[in-house]
Amino acid sequence: MKTTPRTPIKLDLGSGGSRKEGYYSVDHIGLKGVDIIADLNKPLELFPDNSVSHIYTRHTLEHIDNLLPLLQEIWRISKHNAKIEIIVPHFSNVFAYSGPTHVRFFGLYTMFYFVSPENQPSKRKVPTFYSDTRFYVDSLRIQFYRLNVFDRVFVPIFSKLVNSCFFSQEFYERRLSGIFRAWQITYIMRPQK
Repeated sequence: MKTTPRTPIKLDLGSGGSRKEGYYSVDHIGLKGVDIIADLNKPLELFPDNSVSHIYTRHTLEHIDNLLPLLQEIWRISKHNAKIEIIVPHFSNVFAYSGPTHVRFFGLYTMFYFVSPENQPSKRKVPTFYSDTRFYVDSLRIQFYRLNVFDRVFVPIFSKLVNSCFFSQEFYERRLSGIFRAWQITYIMRPQK
């Protein structure tokens, strides 16, 4: 994929060789289809500040030992209004626990540790002293398994109810996630610069 000075740089972090269309594939293993070999536990030195317009990462961050520095790097390389899409296993995903390289799980509030208190939802404000890196969370969506006929009928209705507002997502996590397991959570974010 060639770029010109006007071509937006789009990165698929941890793509495993199956990159998102129109994105540069970044992975720590030189698989077929990987454009850039980089260890996401280390600084992304190949990319200058404010150079990337889109970042996509799917089922990658749960493998990262040093999540805070990676989020700082994502913030650093992102342009002012960059779109950052992060898809990770929800903490109630029972299959995620069998992955021997998974080091963490994610919930509704995980990315709000990187959001200024005045931009956090709800009454529950999470601490932000772990990092000076700040993002806006534009949307988040909890997604559920569709493994059988029951799931295919029930999940679309349940998912719509759960994701209707932040309050219902919070209620799901506190009261229902032990019964109705989620698959993943998607955060759409922008850097606060």
